[in-house]
Amino acid sequence: MLADWPTFAHSWDHLETDEYMADGGRFRRRRFARFLSVRGVITREPHGPHFQSRDYNPLNGGIDRWFEPVTDPTAAHPVTRRLLELCVEVFTRAEAAESTVAWKIEMHQFRIEPSPREVGRPTPEGMHRDGVDWVFVGLVARTGIAGGVTAIGDASGRSLGAFTLSEPLDAVFLDDHRVRHAVTPIEILTPGRPAHRDVLVLTFRKA
Repeated sequence: MLADWPTFAHSWDHLETDEYMADGGRFRRRRFARFLSVRGVITREPHGPHFQSRDYNPLNGGIDRWFEPVTDPTAAHPVTRRLLELCVEVFTRAEAAESTVAWKIEMHQFRIEPSPREVGRPTPEGMHRDGVDWVFVGLVARTGIAGGVTAIGDASGRSLGAFTLSEPLDAVFLDDHRVRHAVTPIEILTPGRPAHRDVLVLTFRKA
Protein backbone atom coordinates (compact mmCIF):
# COMPACT_ATOMS: atom_id res chain seq x y z
CA MET A 1 0.00 0.00 0.00
CA LEU A 2 2.74 2.49 0.98
CA ALA A 3 4.49 1.97 -2.34
CA ASP A 4 1.49 3.78 -3.87
CA TRP A 5 1.61 6.63 -1.34
CA PRO A 6 3.14 9.31 -3.62
CA THR A 7 0.28 9.06 -6.15
CA PHE A 8 -2.26 9.24 -3.33
CA ALA A 9 -0.59 12.24 -1.69
CA HIS A 10 -0.15 14.11 -4.98
CA SER A 11 -3.93 14.07 -5.52
CA TRP A 12 -4.10 16.85 -2.89
CA ASP A 13 -2.39 19.08 -5.47
CA HIS A 14 -5.63 19.08 -7.49
CA LEU A 15 -8.30 20.19 -5.01
CA GLU A 16 -10.74 23.04 -5.65
CA THR A 17 -11.30 26.19 -3.60
CA ASP A 18 -14.03 25.92 -0.96
CA GLU A 19 -16.56 28.52 -2.10
CA TYR A 20 -18.81 28.14 0.97
CA MET A 21 -16.72 29.90 3.61
CA ALA A 22 -19.17 32.24 5.33
CA ASP A 23 -16.29 34.30 6.73
CA GLY A 24 -14.96 34.96 3.23
CA GLY A 25 -11.84 32.86 3.79
CA ARG A 26 -9.95 31.65 0.71
CA PHE A 27 -7.52 29.37 2.52
CA ARG A 28 -9.29 26.01 2.11
CA ARG A 29 -9.35 23.62 -0.85
CA ARG A 30 -11.26 20.34 -0.83
CA ARG A 31 -12.98 17.46 -2.60
CA PHE A 32 -15.77 15.25 -1.31
CA ALA A 33 -17.15 11.74 -1.82
CA ARG A 34 -19.77 9.44 -0.27
CA PHE A 35 -19.52 5.70 0.30
CA LEU A 36 -21.68 2.95 1.78
CA SER A 37 -20.32 -0.06 3.66
CA VAL A 38 -22.63 -3.07 3.96
CA ARG A 39 -21.32 -6.33 5.44
CA GLY A 40 -17.81 -5.03 4.93
CA VAL A 41 -18.30 -4.32 1.22
CA ILE A 42 -17.59 -0.67 0.45
CA THR A 43 -19.14 0.97 -2.61
CA ARG A 44 -19.10 4.55 -3.77
CA GLU A 45 -22.45 6.31 -3.80
CA PRO A 46 -23.57 8.91 -6.38
CA HIS A 47 -22.17 12.35 -5.81
CA GLY A 48 -24.27 14.62 -3.61
CA PRO A 49 -24.05 17.56 -1.24
CA HIS A 50 -22.41 17.69 2.16
CA PHE A 51 -24.78 18.95 4.85
CA GLN A 52 -24.25 19.87 8.50
CA SER A 53 -26.80 21.56 10.70
CA ARG A 54 -25.89 24.83 12.38
CA ASP A 55 -25.93 22.92 15.67
CA TYR A 56 -22.62 21.35 14.59
CA ASN A 57 -21.26 24.00 12.23
CA PRO A 58 -22.57 27.45 13.13
CA LEU A 59 -20.27 29.10 10.57
CA ASN A 60 -20.93 27.12 7.37
CA GLY A 61 -23.81 24.80 8.26
CA GLY A 62 -27.49 24.86 7.44
CA ILE A 63 -27.13 24.56 3.65
CA ASP A 64 -26.28 21.91 1.07
CA ARG A 65 -22.65 22.38 0.08
CA TRP A 66 -21.74 20.94 -3.31
CA PHE A 67 -18.02 20.34 -3.42
CA GLU A 68 -16.11 18.98 -6.38
CA PRO A 69 -16.03 15.17 -6.23
CA VAL A 70 -13.04 13.11 -5.26
CA THR A 71 -11.61 11.83 -8.53
CA ASP A 72 -12.27 8.22 -9.46
CA PRO A 73 -8.56 7.23 -9.31
CA THR A 74 -8.26 8.68 -5.80
CA ALA A 75 -11.50 7.05 -4.60
CA ALA A 76 -10.30 3.68 -5.91
CA HIS A 77 -6.69 4.13 -4.79
CA PRO A 78 -5.27 1.30 -2.61
CA VAL A 79 -4.49 3.73 0.22
CA THR A 80 -8.05 5.09 0.19
CA ARG A 81 -9.55 1.62 0.13
CA ARG A 82 -7.34 0.32 2.95
CA LEU A 83 -8.07 3.31 5.18
CA LEU A 84 -11.80 2.91 4.57
CA GLU A 85 -11.55 -0.79 5.43
CA LEU A 86 -9.47 -0.04 8.53
CA CYS A 87 -12.03 2.46 9.80
CA VAL A 88 -14.89 0.03 9.19
CA GLU A 89 -13.01 -2.57 11.25
CA VAL A 90 -12.11 -0.15 14.06
CA PHE A 91 -15.48 1.56 14.37
CA THR A 92 -17.48 -1.65 14.12
CA ARG A 93 -15.39 -3.12 16.93
CA ALA A 94 -15.64 0.09 18.97
CA GLU A 95 -19.42 -0.06 18.68
CA ALA A 96 -19.33 -3.71 19.75
CA ALA A 97 -21.56 -4.13 16.73
CA GLU A 98 -22.18 -7.09 14.48
CA SER A 99 -20.15 -7.20 11.28
CA THR A 100 -23.45 -6.73 9.43
CA VAL A 101 -23.72 -3.09 10.55
CA ALA A 102 -24.00 -0.69 7.61
CA TRP A 103 -22.10 2.59 7.55
CA LYS A 104 -22.68 5.80 5.61
CA ILE A 105 -19.23 7.26 4.98
CA GLU A 106 -18.15 10.70 3.84
CA MET A 107 -14.64 11.36 2.54
CA HIS A 108 -13.11 14.82 2.64
CA GLN A 109 -9.80 15.84 1.12
CA PHE A 110 -8.66 19.11 2.72
CA ARG A 111 -5.77 21.43 1.94
CA ILE A 112 -5.32 24.47 4.17
CA GLU A 113 -3.10 27.14 2.61
CA PRO A 114 -2.13 30.24 4.60
CA SER A 115 -1.04 33.32 2.68
CA PRO A 116 0.91 36.45 3.62
CA ARG A 117 -2.46 38.16 4.09
CA GLU A 118 -4.42 35.38 5.78
CA VAL A 119 -3.74 32.60 8.27
CA GLY A 120 -5.14 29.18 7.43
CA ARG A 121 -7.83 27.89 9.79
CA PRO A 122 -8.32 24.11 9.60
CA THR A 123 -11.42 24.35 11.83
CA PRO A 124 -12.86 27.85 11.38
CA GLU A 125 -15.98 26.76 13.26
CA GLY A 126 -13.88 26.24 16.42
CA MET A 127 -14.13 23.36 18.87
CA HIS A 128 -16.86 21.17 17.43
CA ARG A 129 -18.49 17.83 16.77
CA ASP A 130 -19.23 16.72 13.22
CA GLY A 131 -22.71 15.34 13.89
CA VAL A 132 -21.83 11.74 13.01
CA ASP A 133 -20.84 8.64 15.01
CA TRP A 134 -17.09 8.33 14.36
CA VAL A 135 -14.38 10.41 12.70
CA PHE A 136 -10.95 9.58 11.29
CA VAL A 137 -8.46 12.39 10.66
CA GLY A 138 -5.20 11.44 8.97
CA LEU A 139 -2.31 13.68 7.97
CA VAL A 140 -1.21 13.48 4.36
CA ALA A 141 1.38 16.28 4.32
CA ARG A 142 2.58 19.14 6.47
CA THR A 143 4.73 21.52 4.46
CA GLY A 144 6.32 24.80 5.48
CA ILE A 145 3.92 25.76 8.24
CA ALA A 146 3.82 26.63 11.93
CA GLY A 147 0.83 25.84 14.14
CA GLY A 148 -1.82 23.27 13.35
CA VAL A 149 -2.11 21.77 16.83
CA THR A 150 -5.03 19.38 17.32
CA ALA A 151 -7.02 19.96 20.52
CA ILE A 152 -9.47 17.45 22.00
CA GLY A 153 -12.23 18.36 24.42
CA ASP A 154 -15.01 16.49 26.17
CA ALA A 155 -18.68 16.90 25.23
CA SER A 156 -18.79 20.21 27.10
CA GLY A 157 -15.60 21.49 25.46
CA ARG A 158 -13.32 21.00 28.51
CA SER A 159 -9.78 20.35 27.31
CA LEU A 160 -8.60 16.74 27.32
CA GLY A 161 -5.26 17.34 25.63
CA ALA A 162 -3.50 18.52 22.49
CA PHE A 163 -1.00 17.11 19.99
CA THR A 164 0.34 17.77 16.51
CA LEU A 165 -0.10 15.46 13.54
CA SER A 166 3.43 15.77 12.19
CA GLU A 167 4.24 12.88 9.85
CA PRO A 168 2.26 11.36 6.96
CA LEU A 169 -0.32 8.85 8.28
CA ASP A 170 -0.27 10.31 11.80
CA ALA A 171 -3.95 9.95 12.64
CA VAL A 172 -6.65 10.27 15.27
CA PHE A 173 -9.87 8.24 15.68
CA LEU A 174 -12.68 10.18 17.37
CA ASP A 175 -15.92 9.15 19.04
CA ASP A 176 -18.04 12.06 17.83
CA HIS A 177 -20.65 11.57 20.56
CA ARG A 178 -18.14 11.90 23.37
CA VAL A 179 -15.51 14.41 22.26
CA ARG A 180 -15.08 17.65 20.38
CA HIS A 181 -12.04 18.64 18.35
CA ALA A 182 -10.35 21.66 16.80
CA VAL A 183 -7.06 22.59 15.13
CA THR A 184 -5.20 25.84 15.75
CA PRO A 185 -4.52 28.20 12.80
CA ILE A 186 -1.47 27.68 10.62
CA GLU A 187 0.97 30.29 9.33
CA ILE A 188 3.69 30.35 6.68
CA LEU A 189 7.01 29.30 8.18
CA THR A 190 9.27 30.73 5.44
CA PRO A 191 7.90 33.46 3.14
CA GLY A 192 8.06 32.52 -0.52
CA ARG A 193 8.16 28.78 0.14
CA PRO A 194 5.25 26.28 -0.24
CA ALA A 195 3.03 26.17 2.84
CA HIS A 196 0.04 23.90 3.36
CA ARG A 197 -1.51 21.22 5.58
CA ASP A 198 -3.18 18.28 3.82
CA VAL A 199 -5.51 15.93 5.68
CA LEU A 200 -7.95 13.17 4.93
CA VAL A 201 -11.15 13.17 6.99
CA LEU A 202 -13.49 10.17 6.97
CA THR A 203 -16.78 10.38 8.87
CA PHE A 204 -18.92 7.36 9.71
CA ARG A 205 -22.60 7.24 10.59
CA LYS A 206 -24.62 4.08 11.12
CA ALA A 207 -26.99 3.65 8.19
